[in-house]
Amino acid sequence: MLAIARTALRPALSRRFAARAAASIHTLPPLPYAYDALEPHISEEIMKLHHTKHHQAYVNGLNAAEEAYAKTSSTKEQIALQSALKFNGGGHINHSLFWKNLAPASEDGGKLADGALKKAIERDFGSVDAFKKEFNTKTAAIQGSGWGWLGYNHANGKLEVVTTPNQDPLISHTPIIGVDIWEHAFYLQYKNVKPDYLNAIWNVINFKEAEKRFADAQKN
Repeated sequence: MLAIARTALRPALSRRFAARAAASIHTLPPLPYAYDALEPHISEEIMKLHHTKHHQAYVNGLNAAEEAYAKTSSTKEQIALQSALKFNGGGHINHSLFWKNLAPASEDGGKLADGALKKAIERDFGSVDAFKKEFNTKTAAIQGSGWGWLGYNHANGKLEVVTTPNQDPLISHTPIIGVDIWEHAFYLQYKNVKPDYLNAIWNVINFKEAEKRFADAQKN
């Protein structure tokens, strides 16, 4: 009787496992604006390639790495998969944040309103312009590929500019604003002149989203 019960349960358990596995598959999040909405500061061509090709590749890579990890019981193979999980997982996390970091100028992109975030920036950097200068300087100095961040440091309650290499996600701070400095984010439009890209992107930074992240960070 027990064997019969177990046999009867197998299809149901398999369906539950398949449902959980399907629910865990990562997908490409849609952009909250049109591909050409950030022009002239970020071109439609860059946004299409960046979103549909590069971010999609990280999603595909993460799903493949997680599937491979779930199928193996070998510790050696699991260790070997860590770099793929970190790279593709970080790429998916970072880009999902990045798209929300941006907003068309017609939707108040680039406009930092008076409020808690602006006060904190002025407190921790002296002025908004001083903050942007420090952010751009440190981000442009990244050797190779990486990300520039405005992060909230829970240890001292301050906003700080930090950078991460490659697709490493920001773990030491809560991300408030993140900017992709990989060449695929700007090269088609700005060539190798990273400072021009960094200066331009402030025109489409979604400070409303940053304000929400800052408020949430202070609650935790």
